[in-house]
Amino acid sequence: MTTIWRPHWLIKHIEPVKEEVPDDDVPDVKVEPVADDDGINGEDGTTPSEGTGAKRKRAPRTKGPCEHGVKPRSQCKVCRACPHGRRRERCKECGGASICEHGRRRSQCKECGGASICEHGRRRSYCKECGGSGICEHGRLRSKCKECGGSQICEHGRHRQYCKECGGSQICEHGRQRSKCKECGGSQICEHGRQRSKCKECGGASICEHGRDHYRCKDCGGKGICEHGRLRYRCKECKK
Repeated sequence: MTTIWRPHWLIKHIEPVKEEVPDDDVPDVKVEPVADDDGINGEDGTTPSEGTGAKRKRAPRTKGPCEHGVKPRSQCKVCRACPHGRRRERCKECGGASICEHGRRRSQCKECGGASICEHGRRRSYCKECGGSGICEHGRLRSKCKECGGSQICEHGRHRQYCKECGGSQICEHGRQRSKCKECGGSQICEHGRQRSKCKECGGASICEHGRDHYRCKDCGGKGICEHGRLRYRCKECKK
């Protein structure tokens, strides 16, 4: 079979014939008028995003720290704080998800069997028997230990929140501990006008089986009793 060569100018390009579509079959397409420099349409004076069915524009994702310099942003106390100045999930008034039905933090509630409660019925981090991380080598709470320089010890050698000179948060306007002040209606004041823990009628935790204060009971070996059988702070021999 022989092939006949022809120059390219003799080969004509075949163009497809465009079929005309009747006007009845053309779909109705709504064409928005061209917006001006301010983004406002010429007909009704609205922007393209204000019409019905408009798509809401989302803010761009931010991966860096928040405006207060905290990264990640979700851990910022200011950004995630509730109207009461607390973390929203731990606020009782806001009904936070971390608050149980007993009004406590779910993880620290004994009745709810919180994960932070150990087998001895204490907070795991503050339990000496469990070797909690909050217990220092002196057998005290690390944050309240003077020898360890705990964070809650002020420059005057007292607990910061209970120090009058530092203006501690737990000191009321009468110069007393807020929870133990009768005039302020402190939470540790019982219906008999005494400290709840030291009230015999209320069965206070500081009252021993002999009806005395644990700290000052000789039979219980209270810490307030010295080796001479007297109150430690009144013993002349111990002061020498």
